Amino acid sequence: MALPAAAQGQTAAPRQFASDSATTGFVRVARFDDGGTGWTVWEDRRSPEGAIRFVSATGEAITLAKRLEAAYADDGPAYLGMDLATIAMADADLLAEALLAKGDPDPEQVRRAAPPLASALKMDEFGTRMPWTGFVGTRQAGDTMPIFPNGRSRTYRPEHDFPPLTGDRLAPRRKEGMLGGWLPAIHKVIERPEGGHYDLLCFADVDYQGRFYVHTWHRTQQIENGRIVKETFGDSHADFAPRRVDPAADAYYRALLRFARYWAAELDDLVPVTLPDPSWGDMVAHAFAKEIIVRPGGVYPKYGVVDRDYYGSEYDGFQDTFTSSLSANLEWGRFAQARAVLDQFFDEFVANDGMVDMRGPQVGQFGLTLSLVARYLHLTGDEATVRRHAPKLRETAALLAELHDIALKLPASDPEHGLIAGWNESDACLFPDPSLWWKPYYANSAFAVRGWRDLAEIADRIGAGDPAALSARADRLNQRLIESLRANIRRDLSPPYVGPLPGRKDTFREALAKGQSEQGWPHRVYAELLHADVLPADLAHLVIDCLKGHGGTTLGVVANITRARPGGRDILGFISYGYAMQLLRLDRISEYLLFLYSHRYHNHTPGGWVAGEVSGITGMMPIFCIPAQLTIPKLVRWMLVFEDGDGLHLLRATPRDWLTSGKPVAIIGAPTRWGKVDVRMTGGSGLIEGEVVLHNAAAPATWLTLRLPKGAKLTEVTANGAPLKVEGEKVRLLRASGRMTIAARYTG
Repeated sequence: MALPAAAQGQTAAPRQFASDSATTGFVRVARFDDGGTGWTVWEDRRSPEGAIRFVSATGEAITLAKRLEAAYADDGPAYLGMDLATIAMADADLLAEALLAKGDPDPEQVRRAAPPLASALKMDEFGTRMPWTGFVGTRQAGDTMPIFPNGRSRTYRPEHDFPPLTGDRLAPRRKEGMLGGWLPAIHKVIERPEGGHYDLLCFADVDYQGRFYVHTWHRTQQIENGRIVKETFGDSHADFAPRRVDPAADAYYRALLRFARYWAAELDDLVPVTLPDPSWGDMVAHAFAKEIIVRPGGVYPKYGVVDRDYYGSEYDGFQDTFTSSLSANLEWGRFAQARAVLDQFFDEFVANDGMVDMRGPQVGQFGLTLSLVARYLHLTGDEATVRRHAPKLRETAALLAELHDIALKLPASDPEHGLIAGWNESDACLFPDPSLWWKPYYANSAFAVRGWRDLAEIADRIGAGDPAALSARADRLNQRLIESLRANIRRDLSPPYVGPLPGRKDTFREALAKGQSEQGWPHRVYAELLHADVLPADLAHLVIDCLKGHGGTTLGVVANITRARPGGRDILGFISYGYAMQLLRLDRISEYLLFLYSHRYHNHTPGGWVAGEVSGITGMMPIFCIPAQLTIPKLVRWMLVFEDGDGLHLLRATPRDWLTSGKPVAIIGAPTRWGKVDVRMTGGSGLIEGEVVLHNAAAPATWLTLRLPKGAKLTEVTANGAPLKVEGEKVRLLRASGRMTIAARYTG
């Protein structure tokens, strides 16, 4: 894929940045020329969150905002006043129960419910170093550059000019953020014990074309009594005078302007979103920027960054890296990136027989792959790309059918009869006897059903098999799956319990307490079982309640389920979004919002937004993986525009104070299988107004949800002046397509 226009020295309109050119209250900090145009740089230095503003001689203006989050725990009782050991050992998710006690969770209370990630960093044996807490990079680089708590990289150290920053001694008392709200430019403010602070700003050099190496730009300021007493600029390395000297301010700010344009061009196709809390849209954009940084050339898959785990080539074919990326990019209209990821994976990591070039193939992910490729075709109409991969899709479907046929040969009296056996988790293959986990986990069958059904919808168009045969096999397996689930419910427990595979009487916590168990990694089984959406509603509710009541969630997010220990309890960051999707389908909106808030505040580092594969609740730094980073984009998209078997759901899970805040809630051009959708709503003082535009073909039904503050009630909703029937907080839009002007009145 070609570099964006900005990286090639061309101009690109930075749609994501404010264009206000006013400079009242700003300080002029630099002047430079770029491409024949003169620019003046201004900065609001009245607070650490003051914006940087570029104004050109031709009148163009670009504003890069700042927003900081504390990377240390607030004063006050931790864990909502509960004991950590009690929380960790309880079967119930005690923190979630407390946060949901009054309905929708309070995001601030969720944030304060556990220490922020990376707030409990441990120094090494010399008491001088901490792990990296962020990284920067570019599309063209084949690697990334880690940034440590005190702002240093592995080639540049601000402590050369500011010795008190040495060894991260001050770094625990820091705030972090992203320049421009979402740009991958790391901003740190580190408190000085004697007063004042250090302000550090670092970003990757987008003009550097080294194959693997990432060059970086650094600005470090010492601020006392609101004034800069010392400021330095750096470019990748320490001084080596006279041949290498620190850059001047104008060179730094010119590089910063080019950096902003580069990333604006990279994300120019992102579906626009405007929300009362803009940080949610910023998290979406930042996640996609991080994906481009992580993937060499922006496309080649990497599960992690920097260190061998999880950057090693042995992880490159991991199915979750592919499925999480394809899903997220499709939801946000990033079709070029989706196509590049799809082609790369099938060309380099899927063999002609449908097997993946990965150490431990995961059965459920084969089915999810089929489903997502079908969704790619529905959203993009790109039949040529999908047809090119049709032989491998056909073999993937056949691989699942072979496993199904093996299961069908078991005696009908066998609890495992008719259920697909195989590894559900890739790590199973690393053990001396991986056959322990070659079992009929329910998610294997659920995702096979989903994959066959969705492939059947497009099979004729692309030549990928017999649609009738695929559908018939899916129906047969689904019937057996539901039958087995119902037969294995333990109603002697409260809430009722159903295990991750049939025929087991002990719970997963009981099994794991005994040591190595076939019930290992049950979190993946449950998340994928719910994600597949092949269960009737009562069973889906039961699975969710089972997880919540038997040690399977933490702060409302699927837990990384291991042997219970009093010292902590973990959040599963990277595959748990299927659980959230099912919460939304079942209208368990308060729980969905808790999942969203907890994932943000307890699976991402504050401000720097590094997402963990698995994150604890004691403040330690997690191990990054890109599928975890791509979870928030999916959750935010589904909150606003969501598809299920009933049709299209608009604004199904917005927080209750958004639609009456006087600030717009909008998403424009959200892709769905029935065409693009625009939603714009603004409300307050008893009236919500806006419009819905359904482009192209029509959904079987379109529902608009207007969630109001507690105590408020919808009294009337009209579309183009015609009254709509109000069902609680929902209305069904009568027009199947076109533009509808919405007006809703409420009391309370």
